[in-house]
Amino acid sequence: MTPEAENSDHHLVKRAASGDRPAFEVIVRRYKQPVFRFIRRYLGNSDDAYDLLQDTFVAAWTAVGRFDSTRPLMPWLRAIALNKCRDFSRRQTVRRLILSIFSTEVELQTPGDAADSQSERLEELDQAIAELPPFYKEPLLLTAVSGLSHHEAATMLKTTPKAIEMRIRRARQKLAKILPPGEG
Repeated sequence: MTPEAENSDHHLVKRAASGDRPAFEVIVRRYKQPVFRFIRRYLGNSDDAYDLLQDTFVAAWTAVGRFDSTRPLMPWLRAIALNKCRDFSRRQTVRRLILSIFSTEVELQTPGDAADSQSERLEELDQAIAELPPFYKEPLLLTAVSGLSHHEAATMLKTTPKAIEMRIRRARQKLAKILPPGEG
């Protein structure tokens, strides 16, 4: 086999699928810059982009055995990166919602008062989440707190990513009713 053929995406993917880590490392070196640029543009933040770049290649390594090596590699990697970006954005939305539930009007507080207030709000949040039915609490915690994607949470809970999305939306609605903005 020629050196070009040995370093082709097709050959590297086949080797990686059989567990050849050095072959996958060649793929990472070859595609990390364009995948990083894609993620950075999507997120607008280099630090988060580096984290998602790693997540993307971990997911690719896990799924490389299912990749159709007759197809181009970059679109597949970009699709994984896009899904990671979407999952990240959904988690950030949930985090922003949770934080907005506890945001209060700007008040003059001493540092001790602010810390006590923050601690109280976190306790209220913990209690409100604990009161959610497991049907809603589990997907919320798996995605917003543990950082799993909707797909990963769906696999764990033996349902679909769409069902996870719906359960999270309803959990957020229930939390918003339990903890209206400005209280706590």
